[in-house]
Amino acid sequence: MKILFIGPLPPPMTGHSLAVKVMLDGLEKEHQLEVVNLSKKELTHGANSLGRILEIFKILKEVWHKKSNVDAIYLTISESVAGNLKDLLIYLICSRNLNKMIIHLHGGSLKKHIFDRFPLLYKINRFFIKKLGAVIVLGNSHVEIFKEIIAPEKIFIVPNFAEEYVFLHKEQIAHKFSSLEPLRILFLSNLIEGKGYEELLGAFQELTQDQRQRVRIDFAGAFESDEQKNAFLKKASAPEIKYHGIVGAADKKELLSTAHVFCLPTSLFEGQPISILEAYAAGCVVMTTDRGGIPDIFTGGVNGYQIAPQSSNSIKMAIEEILDDGSGLLAISLLNRSIAENKYRTAIYNSSLKKIIEGV
Repeated sequence: MKILFIGPLPPPMTGHSLAVKVMLDGLEKEHQLEVVNLSKKELTHGANSLGRILEIFKILKEVWHKKSNVDAIYLTISESVAGNLKDLLIYLICSRNLNKMIIHLHGGSLKKHIFDRFPLLYKINRFFIKKLGAVIVLGNSHVEIFKEIIAPEKIFIVPNFAEEYVFLHKEQIAHKFSSLEPLRILFLSNLIEGKGYEELLGAFQELTQDQRQRVRIDFAGAFESDEQKNAFLKKASAPEIKYHGIVGAADKKELLSTAHVFCLPTSLFEGQPISILEAYAAGCVVMTTDRGGIPDIFTGGVNGYQIAPQSSNSIKMAIEEILDDGSGLLAISLLNRSIAENKYRTAIYNSSLKKIIEGV
């Protein structure tokens, strides 16, 4: 097949761009692809500069030239207003081929941020989306976004994945949990407002001196600005805390393979964080919130500790509980590893997406 493939590719590396790259690599093995890269340099959403607006015009021009004589069109859609306007223009450019277009929503806030707030945008989106060949979402909680727009048989659920290299053997997991002194906690995500990295730091600062000495916290990921980075580093000057910057595959695997607890205390309306699935694959106990699509892949008390959004105290209480008695952590970590093995591998992800595209 000849496929017009429209989506953001790294850099920068985000969960979204990683998912797009993994899918692209899988499709290229069997099909001819015309690729349009939607990536932007910044981690912020929307068309927030003249340069980005010019980039969008170039993207639309590229879509116009590459849309001819394709068998399918794959598009990952946006959740910002400016991004949605761009998507609408792509629908318009490809209006004669909407029946062979597949859109893929990698987040969970489209309804909340666009459809519910802007009735006119919702109507225009509905006009185009109801004519599409397929809609792909990450989990059951996201089906409702499209259930009143397009026929239910055209809505497909494809969960995210963990890359193969982060999977640990059970013996390796058992070894890292043979000692919880110190308890190693990992925050691995972009350090942007709402992700909860400041709440994790606050929880550490609320621990007693003795408790702090029994904990090590690793932060890794990109900041939106040097100002935010410097402010964080100034507050996170304790010897028990280390910021690793933006990490590549080898460093990411090392951090996951030594972490007992993966902490993502996000208050954002998440899609389905790949970082949580990577933590499962590496045999980590997960500490996270119930925001967005996280409940599709995480259950408090089963996969780890459910914490309240924007609450350092909630994180502190979970850490204290582990420090008091961490005897159940290994069983949770092995269960998470088994779940990742059976449900969240790249081969399952790519096979499911390929079947949908080929079917359309």
